[in-house]
Amino acid sequence: MPETSVQNRVEPATLPTLHAFFAPGGILANSPLPYEYRPGQLEMARSVERALEESRHLIVEAGTGTGKTLAYLLPALRTGRRVIISTGTKALQDQLYFRDIPFLESLLGPLRVCYMKGRANYLCRHKLVTLNAHPILSGLEEIDQFHQIAEWEKTTETGDRAEIAGLPESSPLWSRLDARSEACLGSTCPDYQRCFVTEMRRKAQESDIVIVNHHLFFADLAVRQQAGGAPDAGVLPEAGAVIFDEAHELEEVASSYFGISVSNLRFEDLSRDIEAMLKKGDGYANAINTAILVSSQQLRDRARMFFSQLPAGDGRQPFDNREEFLETRGDIYLSVKNTLIRLESELDQLRGVDEAPGLRKRVTNLRVELEFLLESTSGNMVYWLERRVSGGLHKQSRTTFLQATPIDVSGLLDDQLFQRFPSVVLTSATLTVQGSFEHIRRRLGLADARELVVPSHFRYQDQALLYLPPEMPDPRAPNYPEAAARCIQRVLEITRGRAFCLFTSYSQMRDLYERLASVLDYPILLHGTAPRNTLLQHFRDTPNAVLFGTASFWQGVDVQGEALSCVIIDRLPFAVPNDPVVAARMKFIEEAGGNPFFDYQVPSAVISLKQGFGRLIRSLEDRGVLVLLDPRIRQKRYGQTFLESLPPYRVTGTITDVQAFFRAS
Repeated sequence: MPETSVQNRVEPATLPTLHAFFAPGGILANSPLPYEYRPGQLEMARSVERALEESRHLIVEAGTGTGKTLAYLLPALRTGRRVIISTGTKALQDQLYFRDIPFLESLLGPLRVCYMKGRANYLCRHKLVTLNAHPILSGLEEIDQFHQIAEWEKTTETGDRAEIAGLPESSPLWSRLDARSEACLGSTCPDYQRCFVTEMRRKAQESDIVIVNHHLFFADLAVRQQAGGAPDAGVLPEAGAVIFDEAHELEEVASSYFGISVSNLRFEDLSRDIEAMLKKGDGYANAINTAILVSSQQLRDRARMFFSQLPAGDGRQPFDNREEFLETRGDIYLSVKNTLIRLESELDQLRGVDEAPGLRKRVTNLRVELEFLLESTSGNMVYWLERRVSGGLHKQSRTTFLQATPIDVSGLLDDQLFQRFPSVVLTSATLTVQGSFEHIRRRLGLADARELVVPSHFRYQDQALLYLPPEMPDPRAPNYPEAAARCIQRVLEITRGRAFCLFTSYSQMRDLYERLASVLDYPILLHGTAPRNTLLQHFRDTPNAVLFGTASFWQGVDVQGEALSCVIIDRLPFAVPNDPVVAARMKFIEEAGGNPFFDYQVPSAVISLKQGFGRLIRSLEDRGVLVLLDPRIRQKRYGQTFLESLPPYRVTGTITDVQAFFRAS
């Protein structure tokens, strides 16, 4: 996207009114886009504009097909103040910047818009120069990647790793070359003026619209909180308003960034980087270098011992016996802590080494976070462990994360977000439960906000059929998998594949995949066998394909046309009650006099189900069948809450209606 100069950009006062842009016969009607007047789109645009003008908060549920992106972009441009737009995913961020903004520019003229990602997405030129002078590379693959990055650096204008085709998503080499702030030299860096992050900040300061994603926004907010609100602490510029698209994700993202996480991998990376710094100098010849080397090696060994002594088990589990751990394993923890303290002091004594201040900062951050995780007594935190296995069949690595997550982020968000920005707009296709915003407002601490529900532009009664098979047993029953397999097979034979089968767990997905792989005559794609985007593209390109997926395919996926004509969901997507964060939140609600199931689990599951079903109808031409294999939606009292929260689908319990629906296609 070409950069717009200050001189030729469109001024807010010259932009068209909302009516002139959205109304029949207006600018949008005369654009190259297929046009159909949507009153809800204009209503949303007017509500956003009023909220921005009057410095009010606004929450909008805008059904799929509303055209909500343009409904908030034009009002944001008309304010004359800088507005940050935060999206749920990088994919939506790309769509805004590379598709929607150029479209608006084709109608309105040049706009000042900036696109920002987290620092880990950008190359650090100083690190590249340093590694080139002292190449410490492992294997031919890493050498090839280094040469590829070095050649790309000569021509790139952004330094965004997304430009490098073929670079693995989890490249260890890139993690040594990215611009994360832990190792940043700041204005003292010899490459500061050529720094891609410096350039990104400059563009943001000159822009009217800054497009980010939720992870970058809350990472920046957390950094500012830790720095006591210092204006230069984060990377994002000051703004008069924030618009959150896909706002149903805010609680989980905010919880992640207002929490703390320490892993064994961070210790390994720190020791490796300290030793690499020493090798680039005069080796280990002098006393302070030798001392640092010894401390670094001790830190690696002691950290490995510390993580090996944490409670056993895979996946996510509570770490609520911290006091007992300190009583029985406190000496191991103290040995790690004291080594970190010693390293801080030794790195302070190192002179004339560019990397030393950044490494010292990393040591300090690791010590402070580890102390919090083992010694803090915060009542609003749940402490837990997670173990993840990554890598292929022959080379796997195991990472252990020790974490603290806020139980309730409503107070934090009120203080750090809603009180800080004059106007915050939250929008998504899935924010209400039975037409009410009460759940999302309570979870986010949004006490004072205007509300708007904009129905979808789609004709759900004609375009979609919801099939609730009457013969299904309870999902917890032993015969459920066999019944589910029979039902899925029968439906897919009618739809001729062309379906997403979405599951609430990996184990359930794999079980059903193994039962059906040999009996279905359609290509089956399985979540986890290839990157998500690769699977999606394969699904689009393969006639009659069936994709078996879990959580990441429930939202942010857009497949239009006949390729996706059916979405099957195995069960109501209740959060796992023994997950440490979910359990802590349920306990918190119960102790406050609430009902955890009806106040938290049901509303959260409703929003998740709406997201999953929302994969099916993505345009006015789409038609298809939704299938829920969970009989509780009809049998339990809370099932009515789900049915009343879904769009007005036509509902049936008869398989012949499904057959008739596709015959009419």
